[in-house]
Amino acid sequence: MLFRQITDPRLAQYAYLIGCQKTGEALLIDPERDVDRYLEIVEQEGLTLTAVAETHIHADFLSGARELAEQTGAKLYLSAEGEADGWGSNWAKDSDYDVTFLRDGDTFRVGNIEIEAVHTPGHTPEHLSFLVTDHGGGASEPMGIASGDFVFVGDLGRPDLLEQAAGLHGVQEPSARRLYHSLDRFTDLPEFLQVWPGHGAGSACGKALGAVPQSTVGYEKRFNASLDAARRGEDAFVDAILGGQPEPPMYFARMKQQNRDGVPLLGTLPQPDALDAAGLAEIVQNGDVTLLDTRLERSDFMVKHVPGALYTPLNKSFNTAVGSLVTDPETPLVLIVDEADVEVAVRDLLRIGYDTVVGFVTPEVLEAYFAGGNASASIPEIDFDEVERRRNEDGVAVLDVRYASEYAAAHVPGAVNASYTRLPAYADRVPEGKTLLVHCQSGARSAVAASYLAREGYDVRYVSDDIADYAARYETESDEAVAA
Repeated sequence: MLFRQITDPRLAQYAYLIGCQKTGEALLIDPERDVDRYLEIVEQEGLTLTAVAETHIHADFLSGARELAEQTGAKLYLSAEGEADGWGSNWAKDSDYDVTFLRDGDTFRVGNIEIEAVHTPGHTPEHLSFLVTDHGGGASEPMGIASGDFVFVGDLGRPDLLEQAAGLHGVQEPSARRLYHSLDRFTDLPEFLQVWPGHGAGSACGKALGAVPQSTVGYEKRFNASLDAARRGEDAFVDAILGGQPEPPMYFARMKQQNRDGVPLLGTLPQPDALDAAGLAEIVQNGDVTLLDTRLERSDFMVKHVPGALYTPLNKSFNTAVGSLVTDPETPLVLIVDEADVEVAVRDLLRIGYDTVVGFVTPEVLEAYFAGGNASASIPEIDFDEVERRRNEDGVAVLDVRYASEYAAAHVPGAVNASYTRLPAYADRVPEGKTLLVHCQSGARSAVAASYLAREGYDVRYVSDDIADYAARYETESDEAVAA
């Protein structure tokens, strides 16, 4: 049996290629939308892709299942378990694709490899995990379980996304209880079984995912914090799994809908045009595109940037920043990016449904644009000492863009909380007509938030400092202290 874990480091997402080398057939589990890279690996391994399976309807990226069925004719294996809750794969039901809808205990084969579907609801109602047995290698028991967003290394998939991201009210506690009862399916498995999760550290699909790419059932039974909480009973587990979950990015709701109802076919990658300084000046004047400034140095952006540009550094938070702040996926986008990184950025964007990347500007062209006397903007940088001096002034407000759980633990007295991942939805929280002192933990998230707020017309000061330094010198308050 051939086994490959294929990683997207930006979304901390894992797809799995499982191949039968005796028959040359291969299966992909949970592929992303830009499928050419998977097909290249399949070809390199001398295999033919014959099957594609999904553990569930994803919230954090667009699935490549439809794209692969269209391009290769591979058979699709999708969950039939979520239909009663409204989470069946609608796009595949009346399609011409070769589809099998799986229920708990159903099996299928890829060559000599047997895949068994195990219904493990909680993260989502339709969630399946896949037990993998290599009969071609002489095995009579499974080698591993592709656990999707059910069990991660060190954590479990969060059960609150249908409520917190998709807006279905009153479902997160019932989902948490379903997750609790699904755990028996996992803990009854042999301890030697390998665990192949859908995500690693950095994913927003859990709150404490490990950075190790795979584990075993036995190890997770001993050291997984959420499984440990389950040993204290159902109510204790529900409190633990729902408590402290970070606010999901704005784009999650759209991913759920598109993955359920149909991801647009991609074909080839978008090829944005290279713009010169005059072209950049023209689009700035017309104002009909959104500029994404991907430079890594925050201060470079704050000192001088194109008016209205969003600061979205091309690092592991790129998808989250864009997906949280660009609410219309049809918005034409222009990248400020090194030419060598254009394809990386384009792939990142199309994985979360931003297909209209119409152009790019290199840093050298950006400098030529500024040198030509064209319009520029800046955002003043301050530190926490200045925050402390100014926070009680009339016409000043402190805006904390960390997650609510971070804010609750300790924050600048009087600060307003609005997580940067939900800023467009939290517009009513942002004080109007005041100078905003915008901070987070270390300055990374607040840099993104400051650019968005400036674009929306607020008077902004970017706090380029670490809140630990503030806490070491000044008094903070917590939600408990405020309530008292």
